[in-house]
Amino acid sequence: MNNLVIPILDARSVIPPTAGDEPPGPFADTRGRRLADLRISVTDRCNFRCVYCMPKTVFGRDYPYLKHGELLSFEEILRIARLFAERGVRKIRLTGGEPLLRRNIERLVEMLATIPGLELTLTTNGSLLRKKAHALREAGLQRVTVSLDALDDQTFRKMNDVDFPVSQVLDGIAAAEEAGFSPVKINMVVKRGTNDHAILPMARHFRGSGRNPGHILRLIEFMDVGASNGWKLDEVMPSAEVVRLISAEMPLEAIGANYPGEVAKRWHYRDGSGEIGVISSVSQAFCSSCTRARLSTEGKLYTCLFAQRGHDLRALLRANKSDGDIEAAIGAIWGARTDRYSEIRTAETATQEKIEMSYIGG
Repeated sequence: MNNLVIPILDARSVIPPTAGDEPPGPFADTRGRRLADLRISVTDRCNFRCVYCMPKTVFGRDYPYLKHGELLSFEEILRIARLFAERGVRKIRLTGGEPLLRRNIERLVEMLATIPGLELTLTTNGSLLRKKAHALREAGLQRVTVSLDALDDQTFRKMNDVDFPVSQVLDGIAAAEEAGFSPVKINMVVKRGTNDHAILPMARHFRGSGRNPGHILRLIEFMDVGASNGWKLDEVMPSAEVVRLISAEMPLEAIGANYPGEVAKRWHYRDGSGEIGVISSVSQAFCSSCTRARLSTEGKLYTCLFAQRGHDLRALLRANKSDGDIEAAIGAIWGARTDRYSEIRTAETATQEKIEMSYIGG
């Protein structure tokens, strides 16, 4: 096999942070990266079969999803979330699968919203957002991100592979805005040869859209998450190329990050009509500043999106371990963290068995 090394364009990504750049949080790993963000998958099920995430060839009718009793209960999720928040986590994102498929998800949001000092967000494919947006907002959800890979029906249906119309996702985005979510972030995974022709139409559509400060389009490089999406390097469109494409028609200018560890590089339109973001895990690795942990649907903690194994926190919960015992376990897991997958990605590592994105969220 060709041991091709994926080029890293941003040299800062391979330099460990120096003392004083960012004070470590209560939990710090072997590279001084503090634990500040937690993604919680609330279901391993989804009503889409996106080709880069849950292809039908793997996730067919007979796929063995987790049974209800295997999932973390809302009470278990709340307990874990509180422990993470007490030790420095300031943002929790609910993911899936498709999180809006989890029954009474707004009740979980209401429970998590009681944790002080926490930013509570959710990522969805938008298919159920019209039904759920107001309830989620009233429950205390602060931000919502919608995955949308094209505006034309032919391309979008090809990407979601369940013949779902783009009009219903756009209606879900409108419902989110009506409910008071602003800005709504729109995540577009760019796969060369499949939907790269949709970049400019997406940029044109969302530029200047929504209430102030407006919706934000974020363009994500096609990644080798899991082992089922048939990832190939030549299907990756580097973010630098995406920015050049958009800027040639709608001039862009780079702007600073909102907070340390933000994965999206921000660009705003020079005429003041909004901004976009690009997420460049393949071409511009940001491992050195990654502050994210991920909790799977049945309670396994993963320290990297490209991890091969997780750490069972559900067993500790159901063994009636104390908060101190669970905090100590989390600290030990994060403290031993050495993850830097995107910095060392090769054609060989891309084919290794890794946990699927639909299982731990993107």
